[in-house]
Amino acid sequence: MDFSPQDIEHLFRGSATPPSEALPGEPPYTTRPVMTGTFGMVASTHWLGTAAGMAMLEKGGNAFDAGIATGLTLQIVEPHMAGPAGDAPIILCDGKTGDVKVICGQGVAPQNATVSAYRNLGLDIVPGAGLLPLVVPGAFDAFMLLLRDWGNLPLRDVLEPAIGHAKNGYPISARTAATIATLRDLFVDHWPCSAEVYCPNGNVPKPNQLFRNPTLAETYEQILKEAEAVGGDREAQIEAARACFYRGFVAETVDRFCRDNEFLDTSGRLHRGFLSGDDLAGWAATVEAPVSYDYDNYSVFKCGPWSQGPVFLQQLALLRDFDIGSMDPSGPEFVHCVAEASKLAFADREKFYGDPDFVDVPVETLLSDDYNAARRSLIADSASDAIRPGSVPGYGGPVVYGLSDGQRFVVQEDGTAEPLSAPAPAASIAAGDTVHLDAVDRHGNMVSITPSGGWLRSSPTIPGLGFALSNRGQIFTLEEGTPGGVAPGKRPRTTLSPGFACRDGKPYMAFGTPGADRQDQWALQFFLRHVHHDKNLQEAVDAPAFNTSHFPGSFYPKRAALRSLAVEGRFSKETVEELRARGHDVTVGGDWSQGRMCAVAKEGPLVKAAATSRYMQGYAFGR
Repeated sequence: MDFSPQDIEHLFRGSATPPSEALPGEPPYTTRPVMTGTFGMVASTHWLGTAAGMAMLEKGGNAFDAGIATGLTLQIVEPHMAGPAGDAPIILCDGKTGDVKVICGQGVAPQNATVSAYRNLGLDIVPGAGLLPLVVPGAFDAFMLLLRDWGNLPLRDVLEPAIGHAKNGYPISARTAATIATLRDLFVDHWPCSAEVYCPNGNVPKPNQLFRNPTLAETYEQILKEAEAVGGDREAQIEAARACFYRGFVAETVDRFCRDNEFLDTSGRLHRGFLSGDDLAGWAATVEAPVSYDYDNYSVFKCGPWSQGPVFLQQLALLRDFDIGSMDPSGPEFVHCVAEASKLAFADREKFYGDPDFVDVPVETLLSDDYNAARRSLIADSASDAIRPGSVPGYGGPVVYGLSDGQRFVVQEDGTAEPLSAPAPAASIAAGDTVHLDAVDRHGNMVSITPSGGWLRSSPTIPGLGFALSNRGQIFTLEEGTPGGVAPGKRPRTTLSPGFACRDGKPYMAFGTPGADRQDQWALQFFLRHVHHDKNLQEAVDAPAFNTSHFPGSFYPKRAALRSLAVEGRFSKETVEELRARGHDVTVGGDWSQGRMCAVAKEGPLVKAAATSRYMQGYAFGR
């Protein structure tokens, strides 16, 4: 049978589509593809962390092993965002049982840290850096607990990537180098032990130069040596590492450092710290149930009210009766409604949240339909200009905040703000930030971790250890009766907020972002766009972000910016103009300037992952 040239062309050409045209079913353009496979996925805020996690999966480890190696590596390669003696709340889902658990990796206030102890030093606010805001380092024990009870690999495997980067070096990022440059004078003139590590001889590292921290590598190698000395039993080695950190040479070095030194802090004076070796010895990470909320066909899980995690859930409760799906996800109605819900939920955070071992937090009420129906009625067409916490009889405390002019106010029960006689600190400081990671494996294990604290700017680097301690105690208040007031053994109400969600009753997604008070705003926007607007993981990560600071900031100097709304530059001029017409004090930032979202998901046999391209560091990978 003979074929014409036209017939042959038709048969062999098929339905080829030019590269410029999208195919049916092909996803829309995003900055990166949604990673999709069947083996495992890791997403984190730095590609070296992601690579360390994937290496664990390839060794036969599970998602928990991957998460630990990723977290330990991020503490090395993003030292301006997290450190080995920082904090690490964890949410995990066990693929065998489907159980969702929280590991509290948030350390507590020292036994000598009391309101009166700070007041006796002439302080009205906990300093934002130095030795006075130190809390027990929580991340390492949380990682070890996760490794012991849910991981598969030996201690050496999960530690080796971090040790390698500390010993052999990594390309230091431009943002890390810029942070060190801003701190150079502080380090050289007042924190010389930090200068020795980060700017020896006064020299600030250049972006992408190979940067090493051999002292930190030696610390981990010593922990590993002492752990392996107990023999080949995996669990015994992990327990030995925990003991080494919290009761052995690490704790002893921390004790001497805090007892024998005083350093300049944000009060403008030199102080010693309250933290001691006994504080480390008396603390251990714990496993607890998450707080959850059912929204549409999703169940969302967060850490308890010792974190700001329930704020995410309350925002969902406030927004559930709005027709979010009909709103343009980059339009003024969506931005306005979400921002106003954020203001209300964060006001409640400040009034009610605290360590539930010390404070009775009415979480059930704060997430209830009746309570949020009343709160929802406060969302009007115009931007609110006051901080408006709700009222739950018998619960909560005063809400205190400062403004940029130094004036401090306390919110009364009737909603009015009365000035306080003691002014807020006149100077602000640049806060540290955070890292984030998520991991999933083919067995359905998933983990979301938000390590932070122990930033290079938080406190002086400890000679002989190579890392700084967490200054998260600055979140505590010194006002009597506030749920967040400092007390010995109490957890500061951390901003760290990993997330997890089930869909249609099945474990589905782990997600989160760095960003302090903005974490549960950016993650909320990601979630809403994914759920209501059918954005795939990467589309939802890439979508233009916004945030408000219309509530007391968690970190020193705890200021509020009333009616504030910061938006990325990719929002249209029409949207910005409409938001301003509604009364928002809008600041337009860079096009890709907010958030570092990461997410992984499991749908049947498929595993997926996405990570932000913002800052050009985050990466998701898998197979």
